[in-house]
Amino acid sequence: MSDHKINEQWHFDTNAVRAGSLHTEFGENSEAMFLTSSFVFESAAQAAARFGGQEPGNIYARFTNPSVTMFQDRLAALEGAEFCVATSSGMSAILACVMGLCSAGDHIVASRSVFGTTVQLFGNILKRWGLETTFVSLTDPAEWEAAIKPNTKLFFVETPSNPLTEICDISLLADLAHRHNAKLVVDNCFCSPALQQPIHLGADIVVHSATKYIDGQGRCLGGAVLGKKDVLEPVYGFLRTAGPSMSAFNAWVFLKGLETLPLRMEAHSRNALTLAQWLEAQPQVARVYYPGLPSHPQHDLAKKQQKAGGGIVAFDLKGGKHAAWKLIDATQLLSITANLGDAKTTITHPATTTHSRVTAEARAAAGIGDGLVRIAVGLENVEDIQRDLERGLRS
Repeated sequence: MSDHKINEQWHFDTNAVRAGSLHTEFGENSEAMFLTSSFVFESAAQAAARFGGQEPGNIYARFTNPSVTMFQDRLAALEGAEFCVATSSGMSAILACVMGLCSAGDHIVASRSVFGTTVQLFGNILKRWGLETTFVSLTDPAEWEAAIKPNTKLFFVETPSNPLTEICDISLLADLAHRHNAKLVVDNCFCSPALQQPIHLGADIVVHSATKYIDGQGRCLGGAVLGKKDVLEPVYGFLRTAGPSMSAFNAWVFLKGLETLPLRMEAHSRNALTLAQWLEAQPQVARVYYPGLPSHPQHDLAKKQQKAGGGIVAFDLKGGKHAAWKLIDATQLLSITANLGDAKTTITHPATTTHSRVTAEARAAAGIGDGLVRIAVGLENVEDIQRDLERGLRS
C-alpha cells in the first residue's frame, strides 16, 4: 500500500479530501474499506515483531486497521494534531482520555456547561473509581483557578457549550492549566476543525463525537482523541486493552464525511445565523443563544476563536415547558431527536432529553430552563425551517 502523505502546504479544504489516504495495488480512487478482524503475517518472526512493537503494521482490528488509520490521519491533519486515537463513540473518547491520563485520587476541573451524559460520567461513574471532579462556570476564569488542587490533572471544556453555546477563552484556560501542570481538554464537537482548532489556541487535547458534524448525515457512532503522540500513548494503550474501538465501516463513513466538512459547516453556520436573527424578532421568544449574534455574551470572543458561529441555535420560549413542547410537537419538517450535526434539522427539549438525568439544581446552575429549545440547523432551505417553526410559535 502506498501512503498519500499529508502535505503541510495544502489548504484545509484539500486536506479534508486528500490527507491520510492509503491506496492498494488495485488503484482505487475512493479509499478502501477493510472489513477484517485480523491480519496475516509473513512469518512467526514478523508476528512477534508486530506484537512486540519492533515493526510497524496492522495486528488486530481492535487497535489497528487501515480504514481507521486513514480517518485518524486525516482528522489529525485538520485539527493540527500529531496523533489521533479513534474510538467507538464520543463518550468513549472522553472515557478513554480520562482513563488513559488519570488515576484514582486525581482531580478534574470541568465546565458545568457540558453535555448531560458528560456530567453523569464525571460526577457519578468516574467518582466511583476514585476520580474527583469540580464543576465550574465555563466563562469565569476565577472559578477555574479557585478550583485547582495539587492533584488536578485535567481541565475539561466544551466550547461552544451544549446547549447554550457559551464560549470560553481557550488560550487563557490553556495558560492557567499549564501553570498548574494540568492539561486542557477541549470538546470541539459543535465547531469541528472546520470552524475552530483548539490545539492552535493552546489546548493539549481535543475530543470529538464523530457521530455529529464529522459524519454529517447521522449514520454512525464514533469518537476521537487528538493531541501530541507522547501525551496520547496511554490513551492508545487503554483503547488497545479495553477495546472501545471504532469499526472499519464507521471509519470509512467518517472519512468520506470529512471530504465535505468545510462546505457543510459553512452552510450550517449560514442557515443558523439567519434562523437566530429571525428568532430574535419573534415575540414568543424571550432570548436566543447563538455565538454569531451581537447579543451573545461572548460574541467578540467567538469571532476571535471561530471562523463562524456553527449550526446550533438555542432559545428560551415564554411559557416554559408547555410552550416548548407545544412548539416541538407542532413541527412537521424538523426531526424531533436529540442528535445533532445532521443534514436534517433537529429539534429537542434539553431539560427532558439530553440533560434529563442531571439534577434540577444542576440544570438551573447551567442555565437550562424548562422553556429552552435547542435546534441543530440542517441544510434545508432556511425559509422552510422558519415556516415550520412559525406554525408552532403561532400555536
